[in-house]
Amino acid sequence: MPRRFSNDDAIMPFGDHLEELRRRLIYALLGIVPIFVLALMVGKPVLGYLLHPVQEALLAANLPAKLQITGVLELFYAYIKISLILTIMVGAPWVFWQLWMFIAPGLYDNERRFAYVLSPLSVVLTAFGIVFMYKAMLPVVLAFFINFGTTLAGGGTAAPTAPLPQGVTLPGVPVLEADPEAPEVGQMWVNGPLKELRIRIAAGEGGTLTIPMVGGGPVMQQFRVSEYVGLLLSFSLAFAVAFQMPVVVLLLGWAGIIQAELLSKYRRHAIMVCAIVGAVLTPADPISMLLLAIPLYALYELGLVMLRLLPAHRVAAGFDAFSRRKRAAQGGAPIDADAGDGGGP
Repeated sequence: MPRRFSNDDAIMPFGDHLEELRRRLIYALLGIVPIFVLALMVGKPVLGYLLHPVQEALLAANLPAKLQITGVLELFYAYIKISLILTIMVGAPWVFWQLWMFIAPGLYDNERRFAYVLSPLSVVLTAFGIVFMYKAMLPVVLAFFINFGTTLAGGGTAAPTAPLPQGVTLPGVPVLEADPEAPEVGQMWVNGPLKELRIRIAAGEGGTLTIPMVGGGPVMQQFRVSEYVGLLLSFSLAFAVAFQMPVVVLLLGWAGIIQAELLSKYRRHAIMVCAIVGAVLTPADPISMLLLAIPLYALYELGLVMLRLLPAHRVAAGFDAFSRRKRAAQGGAPIDADAGDGGGP
């Protein structure tokens, strides 16, 4: 059984610290191995789900919803990358719990109770930031860049036209809203919503070949899977970090470094800082910058409101009351409300 330390024996020899750290690292690794195995099992459908925004943006611009790979291992690397990210996201609470079990014995009770507030808040804000990025920001940014490329493509030289030579008849290809249920071998049609020409060459599953149809012009937009996944992960990291603004505000306020009145006074400076952060953490276009800067400033105001509603003394009093009720429920002596707990705010 691993040894549990309390504040009374928080002073440990250096060798015991190393042994405890080694034990926690082993527990953390053993916990994420099965998560990684499960992530590999669901990595392919998750990758397909993550491709939906760019496919929808391409279809909205009258382009085929096809991405390309230029290397044999490119798609496999993207699949492994997604599986690793899933492992980190799902396994992060377990890893942080092991880290907390390592550092908690060296903290005072008042330091622990502030961590109990900030940790769940940070997890919620991280999840909210990633969901906001995927549902709100990513479709707008993709539409902006794809429409920019479509506009540029429209400036190309128009194909010349001329009367049909005598005796020449153009074949007709039906344009359908969906694939036929049971096409025969040799039949051909155009899937209008998907912008694809389809030819049935064999019976059974996989017997239909598709040819993406691209509009005229000098630019053909074909995006690589690896670059799109890299962009998606960069956006996720940027929004996960940026959405920690209320946590930073609360932490600085509880530490006495800043006050709510000071934050209210410098709102204009906060707007400028949010705009700079939005420009640094996103591609150099005004759409994505604003889509990060505006929520970032809203989170700044949220942190200001939370700092006013949850000052350090109120949080400390709340946890002291909770500890007294818990001690009384367990049959112990209630904790004196005026008793100090060892420094800190």
